[in-house]
Formats: sequence, C-alpha cells, structure tokens
Amino acid sequence: MIQKITLSFTKFLFLFSILFFARSNAYAQTIVPQTFDGLEKLCAGNSFNEFFATFSYIDFPAGTTFVVELSDAAGNFTSPIATTLLQTTDVSATQKTIKYAVPTNLVGSDTYSLRVKSSTGVTSSRFRNSLGNTSFPAYFKPYENSFFINNKSDVAMICSGGSLTLSISAETPSPLTISGIKYKWYKDDVLIAGQSSKDIVVNSTGKYYAEIDYGQCSDVNFSSNRVNVTSSSSGSAATIDSSLGNPFCASGAGTVLTATSGNAYVWKKDGTVIAGATNRTYSTNESGLYTVEVDFGGCKATGSINLQSNGFDASIDVEDGYKLSEGETLNVSVTTDATNASYEWYLNNNLISGETSRSYTVSVKGNYKVKISQTAGCVATKEFSFRINGDSGPSTVVPNIIKLSGMNPYWNIPDEYKNASTQVIIISSNGDKVLDVVNYQGDWPQSNIDFKNVNPVYYYVIKGDAGEKKGSITVIK
Repeated sequence: MIQKITLSFTKFLFLFSILFFARSNAYAQTIVPQTFDGLEKLCAGNSFNEFFATFSYIDFPAGTTFVVELSDAAGNFTSPIATTLLQTTDVSATQKTIKYAVPTNLVGSDTYSLRVKSSTGVTSSRFRNSLGNTSFPAYFKPYENSFFINNKSDVAMICSGGSLTLSISAETPSPLTISGIKYKWYKDDVLIAGQSSKDIVVNSTGKYYAEIDYGQCSDVNFSSNRVNVTSSSSGSAATIDSSLGNPFCASGAGTVLTATSGNAYVWKKDGTVIAGATNRTYSTNESGLYTVEVDFGGCKATGSINLQSNGFDASIDVEDGYKLSEGETLNVSVTTDATNASYEWYLNNNLISGETSRSYTVSVKGNYKVKISQTAGCVATKEFSFRINGDSGPSTVVPNIIKLSGMNPYWNIPDEYKNASTQVIIISSNGDKVLDVVNYQGDWPQSNIDFKNVNPVYYYVIKGDAGEKKGSITVIK
C-alpha cells in the first residue's frame, strides 16, 4: 500500500513540472518585429537619414532597454552595428518604435539585415522589408550631386586603334573630395562591367558617362556629363578654346586655353615650346600664336589659336638711367591708344600728387614709375619704371635738409648708398629709431612729421661698402 502512494506522488511531481514549464513558456520574454517603415531599402545620405523600427514585446521588466541592430555587410549578426537605444519603464505597453539612423561610415551592401535586441539578451527575428525579404540594400551616400568627367568637355577623340583615358574631374562639384567612392561607367547607356575607379580607358567611339555606385541605392541624378568620343578617321582635329574669347581682356589670371581631350599635350607660343605646359589647359595674359600637340594614343593632332588681346598698347620716351645735369629738367611722355586713359606718376614708390597727365617734368634724381590705365571697355593697366641719375657720377654729399613742400619732399641720399649692402638708420632727437633698412630707395619720411613749435632734427648713420657716414637731418615745412 505504501509503494502505491509513492508512485502516485512521483506521477504528481512529473505532471506539475510539465504544467509549470508550459505556464512559464507562455509568458517568456518575446520580441516580434511589426514593420520595416514600409521601405524596400535603406538609402541614407546627408540629405536624409531617419528611419523607424516598430516591434511588440511581452514579459520584460521595467528598465529594460532595446536597441536596433544592423547586421554586417554580409547579413551576419556576429558583429552587429548598434544604433539608437530605447529604454522602457512601461512594462504594460506591448509595442515600441525606435528611431534610428544609418552610420555615416557604413560599407554599402545589398544584403543587410535588421533586428531588435533587449538588454536581457533576447533578440527578435529579422525585420522584413516591404517586399517581404529579410535581407535588403543599405547605403550611406556621402556625395549627392552631379559631377563632371573629361574636364567638363562633352567631346573627346581617339585614333583608329588607339585609346583615351576619361577621368572624374576635380572641378567643383566633385566626388574626388571624398575617399572610398566607387563608380559605374556606361557606354551608350549600357553598363561597362568591371569598371569602378575614377578613370576608364576607352578604345572605341560612343557616348560615355559615369555614375556613383551606391548599389541598389544608385541614382541617375548622381551622374556625370555625357562625353561623345569620336575617331580621328572621321576628320576631327585638335582645337583650342579661349575661356575669355578671342580677342580677350588681358587682366587678372588671364584666359584659359583648353585643348581637345587627349592623353598628352605639348604647348607652344610663337613656335617655342612652353616649359612645363603639359596639361590640357594653359593660362596666359599674353597675345600670340599658340599651338598644342595632342597625343590621342596611337596618333597625334595639332590645334592652334592666334590669341589677341583687346587691351591697349603704350610706350614711354625716356632712357632708363638718364643722367640729369644740375638745374636741368626732362620732359617724359607716354604714348598710348588706351580708351579713356588715366595716369599716375610715382617717385621712389610715392605717388606724386596732382600729376595725372601723360607727361611729367623730371627735375630731381630718383626712381620713377608711371601707371597707365584703360578705364573703359577692357579695364587694364600697364606700368613703366625708369631711373634718373646725376650728371657727374655719384656724389658723396648727403643732404641735411628736407623741405616737405618742395619738388622732392624726401631724403634723397647719393646713389652709391642705394644698394643691398648698405644699411641706413635714422634716429629722432628723443633717441627713437624711426628707420632701419638696407637698400634704401629715397622714400623717407613716409608719414606726417610732428613739428610742434620747431623744425624737428633727426640723426642718421649710413654703413656700407662706401664707408660709414653720420650726420643730422632738419625737416622743414
């Protein structure tokens, strides 16, 4: 009788454990994906990167956190990419939504997966996209713009049997500023297999363009200009275009000459090779006959342009280094065809006030300059510099008076002291050093002098190959 009771109790424990296990499983922690935001793929970029993952859950304690996990590029969760956390204290809720973003350094792939994981270690099954698939494309697009190839030119030429390299251009906007971008190249709107770099070598005619490769997130709006590649056998030849037209206005950096696209270039001006000019473009401010020899890979062609400037011509009638006799004056004149010309005259780099005509009467030695400007049409400027010396060679007499209201309101020392080996120092009566230069050019004083009640006195020291001289300078109005 006792044995039968023991067996019945054992059966009772077995049945109880089954019921307890079934009841505990009925309330096991569970996460079920509800929606994939109605999307087929995750195509993120600087302009858009906001997505939502909605899921339901049961039997989680307060304080549980949930995180959206993105698989690796192969769709595995061995080393998942974690996104935004969501912490819940409302255990009575049965559904949550996490807003997340695609990492900006994501390696693009067409086989990503998405899931939710709790802080208790429970993970959901994989989300399905709008097509019902558990794997889908995900890309972050760091560059979202059109761009150029072939230096913005829509035409190029190859030789029969030759080849040509088409490249992504650096002109703004350009994806070359971002590393790691891959490209897709097309010929006559058909994808060229196996081409993903920024350059492509073509050996047949057709219309070519490039597109940024974002897998299934690629967009035709992120593509280049179309380049029509023709063959030299069709009668094409190398040409040169001037960015500012021809004639052009010679100012600033000048005009940019652009040759027909090829593999190599040799530029010449008036028949002479221009050293270092081996690019497709060449900038110049000078008129002349420019030619370029373009190597198309297997054959060459030469283009030319007789570049003309619509600026102006000018000349001056003074001899540089003219020796002016004591008491002599020299009339210097400019001849020009500039439209509405204006003139500025300078002595020792200081503007001579009131001198605005095409002629100037020189009465003192020094370094002179005249600036001629064409102020209408093509605005441009030319300069002529010349030096006026003394009649009888260098004088060792150093002036000790400066008259600011005179014809030469500067301290003009003898020419033998105006060189790079001579140091000139000027000190005020208070002991302050007001000038300390080498190669003095006769341009002191350059600022106003404070006269107060007396004519100020300065002291000078000249040191150089011609010896050392010391003395004083009195400045008068």
